Formats: sequence, structure tokens, C-alpha cells
Amino acid sequence: MSKNPTTQENATGPASQRGVFTDARLARARHLLVDLDGTLVRQQEAIAGAAELLAHFDGRCAIVSNNSTHTAPGLAQRLRRLGLRVPAERIVLAGELAVRQLVREHPQARVLMAASPALQRYARAQGCQLVQGGADFVLLALDMHFSHARLALVVNELLRGARLLVSNADTTHPGPQGRVVPETGALLAAVVAASGVQPMRVTGKPAAQLFEEGLRCLGACAEDTVVVGDNPLTDAEGAARLGMACVLVGQASGAVAASVAGLFAAASASAPGAALAQSAAQAPSQYRLSESTSKVWRSVRTEVS
Repeated sequence: MSKNPTTQENATGPASQRGVFTDARLARARHLLVDLDGTLVRQQEAIAGAAELLAHFDGRCAIVSNNSTHTAPGLAQRLRRLGLRVPAERIVLAGELAVRQLVREHPQARVLMAASPALQRYARAQGCQLVQGGADFVLLALDMHFSHARLALVVNELLRGARLLVSNADTTHPGPQGRVVPETGALLAAVVAASGVQPMRVTGKPAAQLFEEGLRCLGACAEDTVVVGDNPLTDAEGAARLGMACVLVGQASGAVAASVAGLFAAASASAPGAALAQSAAQAPSQYRLSESTSKVWRSVRTEVS
């Protein structure tokens, strides 16, 4: 026997989305997990359509990002300044999750962190014992001040026997005007090349943990949730592992629109989706990897227990 939809479902659920989106998967979605860099923002710029997408799925969407420089409260403030309103409790970040996993599994561990000051403060607040030597673990995140001296410190701790944990393995993320921003994976390539040590675990996408945490904070299930992102290596692959649909935007192969603005039917009236997808496919990829970096990515993109 079929159930009558509730008033709330009629107002905000899939029924209200018919004709709004160009992609049928979004029209059917009850919940959304959305990538950040390259999907909603490029550095300090909001991408066209981002505010509208978040508003349409208000209360039914979470950001799931490989970001490892910010904390959720700090990122929520930054996004608010860009006109994007997402509460901190609906923001799931690889850096924070990597810290929480480490503290939960090894509460007494001595940890050398190569990470932003914000993530290091977060780690201390979680009870993490940070050290500059004699570490049990090295936690590598996006460290904007990474240097030869920091590389030498990390490498020698690993050669001494510390185990390597990594927030995410992305080598770049998209910046404004077609530029790229080097990411944790670029630092990881240097660490692996100098030490020969592979990570014990990579927390970020495409591994399942971020997606699972996003579903948990929404009270959602995979079958009713769609992932929106711009990276087939992280967003699409990770979604597929959990049986979730993924709608790609941006420049990557398989993108259905050049930006999230192109996901709305009103936008596609003046710029058809096929044309947007074609222009996206022809644009230079911001996720192209060198051969050496590709080898590192292939070796660490799956979580090793």
C-alpha cells in the first residue's frame, strides 16, 4: 500500500523539484552531499548557482570536503561572507575527521602534525598530544608553510618508525581564473619519494568515511542521496563505492554542466546542458596528474587498514 506524502515532503521533497533541475537524479534526490572546492567555491569566490543549490536543499544537504586547512565553524563563517549559508554541523572536513579518528583509536599517541595552525588548534582541543620529535604518528594535511626543513623532519620521523596518516590525497584543487591550488597530495608525493613510506590511512574522498559522516549528520540513506562534485577521482568514485548517484560539474570528463548554475532548468533554457557539458569536456582539466603523482595517487587513494 502506498503512503501519502507528508506536507513537509510536498513542500521540500522530490515532488517540489520536478522541472527545477535538468538532471533527473537531482529531481528525485531527498538529500544532497556537496563538494566544496571547484563545486561551490574557488578560493574566495562563490561559484555561480552555489547559493541557489544550497537554498533549494536547505536543511537537506551537507558539505563533504577534502579540505584539511579549516575547521567547520571557521569554514561556515567564511562561506557566510560569500553568501553561502551552511551550518557548521553540516560541514564534514577531511582534516577534522582525520584528527578525530586518530584521537579515538590512539588517545595516548604522540603526533607530529604537518598542518595549518587552525587544524593543529583543533587537534589540541580534541586531546591530541602534539610533538616535534619521537612521534608515534605523523599526520599530514595541507600545510601552507611546508618547507624543506618540515619535509626533513617528517621524513626522518617516518624512517625512525612513526606511522603516516594523511587527510587527503588530492594533488590540486581548482582556483580562480583556471588556476590550480597545490594540495595535500602534492606534499604527500614529496614525503613518499623521500622516505619510501606509504600511508597507513588516507581519510578523505574517495574513502567512505566522509560520505558516511555526511549521511549520518543528515539522517539520510545512500539510496535517497545524490553527491554533487567536480572530481571524478574523489566525488564520483567515492559515491559509487556507497551506491550513491553522483552529478559532476565543471571541467572533468562526464560533467553535465560547467557549474552548478547549469543544473537548474531555467539556466539551461539559454545554455542547453549538452552544450555546457561539451564546453566543460573541452576545457583543460584542473585535475590532470603527472605520471609520478599518478603513481602515488593510485597507491594511496584506497584506504589501507
